[in-house]
Amino acid sequence: MRVLIATVLLLLGFAVPAQAQAGCAVYNGACLEKGANRAWLVFNGKTSYGPVPISHGKPGYETPIGTFSVLRKVKNDWSVPYNGPMPNAVYFTTSGIAFHQGDTSVQSHGCIRLSWNASQVFYDNLAIGEKVQVLP
Repeated sequence: MRVLIATVLLLLGFAVPAQAQAGCAVYNGACLEKGANRAWLVFNGKTSYGPVPISHGKPGYETPIGTFSVLRKVKNDWSVPYNGPMPNAVYFTTSGIAFHQGDTSVQSHGCIRLSWNASQVFYDNLAIGEKVQVLP
């Protein structure tokens, strides 16, 4: 029945929100699906941007699953432990995990890598305190 309703809505030109399909419960903020390597922004309960390709933490440096809050943003940051640039960093864990620009074809040390354009959109549109949900 749910598939039939979604099909009818799509045929009538209505978008089915990506967060509902992925199980994201964020009302304002961002969601990401590690298994699908994608992330999107959510505004007022609806997908406002994306989904876009991402990479996440490699084995031994896994990106944690759960719901977090945006803690801080740094336009041009530098990772001291991993000696690398972190443009458009949006931190959402106290252990230093952030969305930032980086090579999406390579796994990270826990951060969420985005393309240059996507990192700018995430940086410009995520506010301190908004929610980030990381799904398996």
